[in-house]
Amino acid sequence: MIQAIDYLDHIHSGYLESLYEQFKKNPSTLDESWQRFFEGFELGQKTDVSTDGEQLAKEFKVIELINAYRTRGHLFTRTNPVRQRRKYRPTLDIENFGLSKQDLKTVFHAGELIGIGAATLEEILQHLNHTYCRSVGAEFMFIRVPERVQWLRERMESTRNEPDLSIEDKKQILQKLNEALVFETFLHKRYLGQKRFSLQGSETLIPGLDFLIEYGAELGVEEFVIGMAHRGRLNVLANILEKTYEEIFAEFEDFPLDEGSFSGDVKYHLGYTSLLKTKRGKQVKVSLSPNPSHLEAVDPVIEGMARAGIDEQYNGNVNKIVPILIHGDAAIAGQGVVYEVIQMSLLEGYATGGTIHLVINNQLGFTTSYLEGRSSTYCTDVAKVTLSPVFHVNADDAEAVVHVIRLAMEYRQKFHTDVFIDLLGYRRYGHNEGDEPRFTQPKLYQAIANHPDPRTIYYQKLLKSSEVERGLAEKMEREFQAQLQEKLNWVRDKKAPISTIQKQKSNSGQSRFSLPNTGVPLDELKTTAERIFRIPKQLNPLPKILKIYDERQRRFAEGMNIDWGMAEALAFGTLVHEKIPVRLSGQDSVRGTFAHRHAAILSQDDEEQYIPLQHVSEDQAPFYIYNSPLSEYAVMGFEFGYSCARPNALTIWEAQYGDFANGAQIVIDEFIASSAEKWNKANGLVLFLPHGYEGHGPDHSSARIERFLLLAAKHNMRIVNCTTPANFFHLLRSQVKLDVRSPLIVFTPKSLLRHPQCVSSLKEFTTGTFKTIIDDAVVDRKKVTRAVLCSGKFYYDINQRRQEVEDQSAAVIRLEQIYPFPKEELERILKRYSNLKEVWWAQEEPENAGALWFIERELSTMQLKTVSRPASAAPATGSHLKHVQEQNALLEKIFNKEE
Repeated sequence: MIQAIDYLDHIHSGYLESLYEQFKKNPSTLDESWQRFFEGFELGQKTDVSTDGEQLAKEFKVIELINAYRTRGHLFTRTNPVRQRRKYRPTLDIENFGLSKQDLKTVFHAGELIGIGAATLEEILQHLNHTYCRSVGAEFMFIRVPERVQWLRERMESTRNEPDLSIEDKKQILQKLNEALVFETFLHKRYLGQKRFSLQGSETLIPGLDFLIEYGAELGVEEFVIGMAHRGRLNVLANILEKTYEEIFAEFEDFPLDEGSFSGDVKYHLGYTSLLKTKRGKQVKVSLSPNPSHLEAVDPVIEGMARAGIDEQYNGNVNKIVPILIHGDAAIAGQGVVYEVIQMSLLEGYATGGTIHLVINNQLGFTTSYLEGRSSTYCTDVAKVTLSPVFHVNADDAEAVVHVIRLAMEYRQKFHTDVFIDLLGYRRYGHNEGDEPRFTQPKLYQAIANHPDPRTIYYQKLLKSSEVERGLAEKMEREFQAQLQEKLNWVRDKKAPISTIQKQKSNSGQSRFSLPNTGVPLDELKTTAERIFRIPKQLNPLPKILKIYDERQRRFAEGMNIDWGMAEALAFGTLVHEKIPVRLSGQDSVRGTFAHRHAAILSQDDEEQYIPLQHVSEDQAPFYIYNSPLSEYAVMGFEFGYSCARPNALTIWEAQYGDFANGAQIVIDEFIASSAEKWNKANGLVLFLPHGYEGHGPDHSSARIERFLLLAAKHNMRIVNCTTPANFFHLLRSQVKLDVRSPLIVFTPKSLLRHPQCVSSLKEFTTGTFKTIIDDAVVDRKKVTRAVLCSGKFYYDINQRRQEVEDQSAAVIRLEQIYPFPKEELERILKRYSNLKEVWWAQEEPENAGALWFIERELSTMQLKTVSRPASAAPATGSHLKHVQEQNALLEKIFNKEE
């Protein structure tokens, strides 16, 4: 029996006792290293009587020491190239484990646990220090899946965290380091003072990415999608994606663009896509997405693009496409969207099979030091949310970087979780090349000024080991410098821009959207309705759900009173039947915030889920619907990325309440509204934003129509506030039937979901298209002297009051599409009223909100009268009584004969 050792903390005697008992019963149930340990232990018992006493106790102490290196070794690494690491206590000194220098020559069977067999303590320490405390620090013992911990442990300890590289591999590393360094120094001399956000100090990123793509291709990857901020982007574009140096130099020369309405962006924000051929002849698609100055904003976009590829091109195989996110140390620690993206990464609706996270760790932000920039020990501590391994690597050690890159790629392909690689380097210049970093970090930049670059360090290492001939690096530099100069001369002689924009079909700058016919034949509607409004008999749902679906069947059969939820389901159902995929994701979207959708039906017995829209026809397109986490920024960004990569699908993000979209304002401003104009990147994302004033307070009333109208220009989006289910049906179908892709912003209803007047007949679904304006169909046009323009839910309030006061002089005209403003169509409608004297715009939003200012601008030639709540800093009152009073005041003003 193993003797109890009462002072062991991490590997306590009871645990060892149980392992030993398990070994005696069935050795194969234990990790191989434990099998070897106990075999050695039993052999020692037979040959050395001291094994059962003091020696046994020390075996356990060595096991504890091994465990400490695995758990805390990362705190004592040589991973910082330009300054001393912070000190941590307790250290890994053997005295802290009850061992002494006298034990160094003693042989311990615990060496079996690290794969070197019975070994002296000195040999064990050398192995542990080499593995865990040199250029690579590994955080992995917190992972709660033993198989993953064992895999990582064995991969690292069997190699001592050193790569197995051929001479050709090492020359390739030197070549990529040369390209990375010379490219930066060339730009620095030729374009002195121009911003480029240099990679200098972290040039090993380039050979790292090069080997990541090469090794990934060997593991079956066919596509990489990359997101990164501006630091090092030009280098990645040139030396990884093979964007030509001529194209980049032309951007520095700043020749005038000739892209029509396309206005462009700064060169270090742009994206690119290439088909690369690896050294072994495999073809890999690599895309770098454009990104604004909001450093981590692109993260969810990349995840959405990867998921779209998984769903469409790769039939769910996550090993075929890999997202790569390249962060800065200040940004990954400071920007909340990173946490949101990581929290989504294992969820069914958003999983991408694991992301490779690479951190360009400059050890400071713009001017803020890491001590001021985070509370956590590491900038990568967010990785622990998903129990993802983290590797901290000295960015001066190119081979260590390549080793960890390969390890991360293999781990991702096997276990399909995120992996984080923290490249500890430095920034040779300031935040940009015109900034003076010594104002705020004089000591650090004194060290950086005297520090050799990674290429020089690696070249000297190769020379010392006689693996390359002297003069090779100098020859590489001269040849590459000459190549760059030749290309720059060509660009300057040409004196013209070189278009690098990979064009997509967007509506930016066009005069109008040409709306297609979106009606569906009655027989097809009936077939679809039969599938989506019927619950299988074997399912046992709640009686309330049965009642809802029975009511839908009845209404459809009668051909009348088709409500909003039914219209939406019919739009989705007919689209997937026509092989157009539909994806809807948002907060509580499966049921719907207002319980109008019920897209998934649960059995009362076992909560088995049935989604009718996934059973429209045998060869239908996919219908995806997901409840999202309580995030706006990351989820909307994800859906934007998904829509970019899958333009022929109907992709929708839905807010719980419309004003919740303000949590994703960066996505709206930087991607949805402007991606077509900045990057010529078309996108057809749909936003569902519940909107309407019903006395629910300032936070659940307004979806901020005014903000979207401020962003509207050059037909960059459609902004819509529908009033009928049928028009909503045609709107959704038109979004994927248009021959262009532009975002669609829909202010969806709340109370109208069950409003008795907000219904449509079945006939309205069979013909026609989306109506941008709906004229008044009940008035006698000859009696009309006033046209009241309005949109959305307020129409029903106005119409009800008009009926109550029996006003025959007002025509109520619904503006279904606010932007692009259908001015010509409105003018045609107004001409129908021969006695028209006044045109009004009526809204329930405050004067400084809603569409009022926009309508006044569009109808500036008219003597427009307006009705709205008074200007207010808050969207709505918190008092229901006051809301009713305000609403009545608006209606009184509209129908006051003396006005």
